[in-house]
Amino acid sequence: MADQTRVITFYDERMLDHHPNIEVPFLPDRMDKRIRQLLAGLGTPWKYPEHPGRLSAIHHLLEREPIAGLSFEPGRAATREQLARVHTTTYLNEIFSLRGQNAWLDVDTTAVSPGSIEAAEVAAGTSIAAVEAVMEGRSESAFALVRPPGHHAEPVRARGFCLFNNVAVAAAHAREALGCRRVMIIDWDAHHGNGTQEIFWADPDVLFFDIHRASPFYPGSGQLEEVGAGRGEGTIINVPVPAGTGDEAYLKAFRDILFPAADWFRPDLILVSAGFDPHWHDLALNVSYEGFGAMTGLLQSLAERHCDGHLVFVLEGGYNLESLARGTHAVLSVLAGAPPPAPGSCGVAEVEAAAAFHRSAFADPSDDTSAS
Repeated sequence: MADQTRVITFYDERMLDHHPNIEVPFLPDRMDKRIRQLLAGLGTPWKYPEHPGRLSAIHHLLEREPIAGLSFEPGRAATREQLARVHTTTYLNEIFSLRGQNAWLDVDTTAVSPGSIEAAEVAAGTSIAAVEAVMEGRSESAFALVRPPGHHAEPVRARGFCLFNNVAVAAAHAREALGCRRVMIIDWDAHHGNGTQEIFWADPDVLFFDIHRASPFYPGSGQLEEVGAGRGEGTIINVPVPAGTGDEAYLKAFRDILFPAADWFRPDLILVSAGFDPHWHDLALNVSYEGFGAMTGLLQSLAERHCDGHLVFVLEGGYNLESLARGTHAVLSVLAGAPPPAPGSCGVAEVEAAAAFHRSAFADPSDDTSAS
């Protein structure tokens, strides 16, 4: 049996109170009309994809299939000071003014409900709590199960279902309050983390590595040539990939690009923007559960090499409830001590099983080697 490595999962039910209801009139009136025109043009009923069931599905699976070595702790709300490290005062004033309201925030259909602002504060603060647990030595690794997600949120605006940039808030806290000089952020969500990239665009002490489905897939950023600027030039690493990209390419990107970059950068902490929409159930890419587990194993080895194993995952996207829950379970199993799985090519195991099932039907009955 593999040695168990303790991992803390942070979860807080206050994040379930973010629940935009598209049947309720949203403000301002002009934007409400425009968004409803866009939704009507889809031709099919539309529901808000980023809903409380995402966290509930993960939590329920972990209750049904518990992982040895995994413990739960509650989250907490981020302070305004902690949020202001990555978001402007004007933006924070605007967001806080929406507390208790229903509102559309952009044409990406980012919206809030009466409980959304507190949920977003808790999502950011819970990401901070996960980093503190690791840096204080209470756990070698941690996973912040949070929503709304964060990596599309920019310094001055909400985007892509994201209000506050959770992983950026956690990275800034690690540097400002916990003594981390260099933080590395790995984003494996199917969508490019445009907000995280913008926040750390010219920062030489945060390395941002993002593998994602290439433009024109939302949000359309993350070109290969986007590498940062000024003293931060070279600390932005984008790996845009085509639809259908799976385990083999992801792991190759980690070994051939991320590992040399980490050896050069030498981080004190590794954060992961962990979206599970690269799984084929979400139709964006073709990563398997074994692929998520194998990537986790590689990141564990990278963290052990450079930063005493300090590794924190922050949940991002993933909208198919089965693959979201199963992907998270696969990551947590490896963090808790299970050996990283060996990923395979999609369908190979099933073909091998079918070959074994059918093989006897094609055997020559005269070639009976069992008799002696």
